[in-house]
Amino acid sequence: QVQLVESGGGSVQAGGTLKLSCEYSGGTSFRNCMGWFRQTPRKEREVVAAFKPPGGPTYYADSVRGRTTISQDKAKNTIYLQMNNLGPEDTGMYYCAAARQCRFTMRTGTLQLDHPVPDDFNYWGQGTQVSVAS
Repeated sequence: QVQLVESGGGSVQAGGTLKLSCEYSGGTSFRNCMGWFRQTPRKEREVVAAFKPPGGPTYYADSVRGRTTISQDKAKNTIYLQMNNLGPEDTGMYYCAAARQCRFTMRTGTLQLDHPVPDDFNYWGQGTQVSVAS
């Protein structure tokens, strides 16, 4: 059993930054792949970023690549999502998720993380709301 507790959401102006945190505990074997997903009333839950901790292959959604970083602090049992230059399109409920393993594909000699989907993940946090005003 994995417990995930998100924090760090809030309301910001466009162009602002937020750093979301996900404190995890339990179920070590189910934390080989961790990710952040976003959901809004109009869209299904979709991946924002995911990776195989620590320091393994990383996946970013096209909409956030270059301005978002997923990371881990093992000493604090915490996963982070640093988001910069936020826009209204980033508004949504953000969920932390954990899985037994990621899906990978070898491309051009590099192990890459396949596009993560919600069904890949076994455990979910309760979510933290992000609201970005234009």
